[in-house]
Amino acid sequence: MEGETSWFSHCIDNFRRGTMEFDSFSELNDEPNKEVAAVSMDIILPDDLLERILAYLPIASIFRAGCVCKRWHEIVTSKRFLWNSSHASPHKPWYFMFTSSDEPVGYAYDPILRKWYSLDLPCIETSNLFIASSCGLVCFMDNDSRSELYVCNPITKCSKGLEEPPGPKFSDYSALAVSVDRSTHSYKVSIVKSKQVPGNFFQWDLSIHLYDSETKTWVTTLTEILTGWRAGDESVICDGILYFLIYSTGGCASDNRHGLITYNLRTRSPHGLLMRSFIPVPCSLTCGRLMNLKEKLIMVGGIGKPDRPDIIKGIGIWILTGREWQEIARMPYKYFQGFGEFDDVFASSGTDDLLYIQSYGAPALLVFDVNQKVWKWSQKCPVTKRFPLQLFSGFCFEPRLEIAP
Repeated sequence: MEGETSWFSHCIDNFRRGTMEFDSFSELNDEPNKEVAAVSMDIILPDDLLERILAYLPIASIFRAGCVCKRWHEIVTSKRFLWNSSHASPHKPWYFMFTSSDEPVGYAYDPILRKWYSLDLPCIETSNLFIASSCGLVCFMDNDSRSELYVCNPITKCSKGLEEPPGPKFSDYSALAVSVDRSTHSYKVSIVKSKQVPGNFFQWDLSIHLYDSETKTWVTTLTEILTGWRAGDESVICDGILYFLIYSTGGCASDNRHGLITYNLRTRSPHGLLMRSFIPVPCSLTCGRLMNLKEKLIMVGGIGKPDRPDIIKGIGIWILTGREWQEIARMPYKYFQGFGEFDDVFASSGTDDLLYIQSYGAPALLVFDVNQKVWKWSQKCPVTKRFPLQLFSGFCFEPRLEIAP
């Protein structure tokens, strides 16, 4: 298929198992003169210098380098190389897109090489999942029982199942977040559960549950009843603070349907004081997507029409500074066309300096560089739409070799 690189999945599987089949360099490069130069350079370079050079390659190129010869394969699979690659130039986040079907098929987009790769993720048996990512790890939670959780590295395919979380097993709404400590590689997983109080539409039981990979245990850090608001499915952890969107259920004085709650995972707010952290959204939103960019909270939101708040008229990007929102950018109309008209029409995630925005109804992927303020379409995704109402979704993750769950 156009744009798909077929060798990539093969390299990942063999890289993980340590059974790489080595192709000669000439088979990867058709220019014989360059082959001679490369072999000569390989002979004179000591291992430590060659290791440092290879560490600066894009992730996909590192896998390809491991196919060149036995020496290169031993270098790129060594523990020292994995450590060096994590401290070399940072890798831009990839975006994994998959179809909403019983057999989710996915492709990962590399913004450096501007290529899509066929990528089979472990743990995914259905597309109906809650997904969160941080620093090379991705956490999956099933949407049915919401009790099956897995943490995996999509690049190395290392995965681990977590114990069943506490709290109501069948909550009405759940929001998943994960945060990896970049120095220790330990991680925390949070789930915000929201369940309607029987017979009362305005009151909702909210609970926050936290998993620590160091203790391998879950704790319920908060239970509280919200009046006029409920939690949803959007949350993220930034610098030890859990942020999650809440949604108006009526019965409260608010012009907007959305609000933001902050919860310090270190100090843990006392019971009954959660709504004191309430932060209004910057404008009337049809939907909001939260993400962590360099430990700063970013929100991508659908901007509602003043007279029809359920109709989207544009997409904006904001950063939270203290308790105030600052608008970073607004999507130009030429890119906004095709995202649909109603409330919940797009997925968005990001890390580092890149944001990805994707319409649920099409495989087109829009990339926004926060530093350069540049909008750009990705290369065309190899996946094709098989029927008119087919939906697509995706998530962003950092491609890293040294992180394991």
